[in-house]
Amino acid sequence: MYINFQTCNLVGNTSFMKIATLVSFVFFASASHAQPITSAQEKEIKKIELSIKDDSRKMIMQEEAIDRYISDSIFTKGLVRALRVTNSFYYPFDSINTISKLYAPDSTFRIFTWQLVKDQASIRQKGAIQMRTADGSLKLIPLFDNSDDSKRPVDSVRNNQRWIGAIYYKIILKTFNNKNYYTLLGFDENDEVTNKKWIEVLTFDDKGNPQFGGRYFQYPNDELKPPQPAFRFCLEYKKDGRARMNYDPELDAIVFDHLISESKTPDASKRETLIPDGDYEAFKWNEGRWIHINKLFDYKADMQGVDPMKGNPPVPAPLNEGKEKPTKKGQPSIKSPYEVDDKRKPSKEERKSENY
Repeated sequence: MYINFQTCNLVGNTSFMKIATLVSFVFFASASHAQPITSAQEKEIKKIELSIKDDSRKMIMQEEAIDRYISDSIFTKGLVRALRVTNSFYYPFDSINTISKLYAPDSTFRIFTWQLVKDQASIRQKGAIQMRTADGSLKLIPLFDNSDDSKRPVDSVRNNQRWIGAIYYKIILKTFNNKNYYTLLGFDENDEVTNKKWIEVLTFDDKGNPQFGGRYFQYPNDELKPPQPAFRFCLEYKKDGRARMNYDPELDAIVFDHLISESKTPDASKRETLIPDGDYEAFKWNEGRWIHINKLFDYKADMQGVDPMKGNPPVPAPLNEGKEKPTKKGQPSIKSPYEVDDKRKPSKEERKSENY
């Protein structure tokens, strides 16, 4: 995932290593696609790719903001020029390792996202969606980050002109009533004191235009989560808090860290104090919505058969095993999507770098 897109002076080589880690994660998640591209087309795109490779690094690593902006402009123009080559949809741009390149699971589109830093207090995401076309021609939808002009970024469905920017590292495809819903997980370095991780549901209207967000999240209001109605979900936390948010295919759920304030006088409104506490929450897709699960891993001691004289210890067992929690009227009922297994519970020792 992309993390800490900063200049050399601000974060040194650590930033670039983190960027490379994210790009590797994204690459393996999106590398296998049929490639009906001719060798001549591939050669033409490769030539352009090599010409913008240096600027793809400079737009991240240059010391002065003006130099980063210039390199970003050169890179963006070169990328569009490469994408205009017929069948560019199937070209992976492997040597460009400072941007995210994600294919949708059904290969109907791919999305490019990256970050442009003015300073630590001003960070802007950039992006574009490339649609797959039958004749290999280019259909490109630019994304314009509207975050700085949005007092309530979770408040509405948005188009590509009013996108809430993020660097995406996962696309989850779900269906409901014969319609596809693409859930995007993204990272935003935000500002000098907090990071954000986003869950954004992307759909396309009858004309093929992208729509970001909707009433897809069911959870009770609390002081840590975006107030309902929320059209996208945000996890904001302390800059070096390393909060995890990612899709677990075994659980078929989006798992994320539960946050608490590290302050002596806890105040959840101070996002710069929020850090993971070792518990995990989740969202589970059910009938067109992401349903909130308050505590993903929960244990109780099964005292049946316990005999200290025989050396029989208590056995951990999941709470409410075999039972379905009652639901409020009008809310969809879902069975527990997971059987608790202590081998699945992430270890705190894994948090040596930013987790996703």
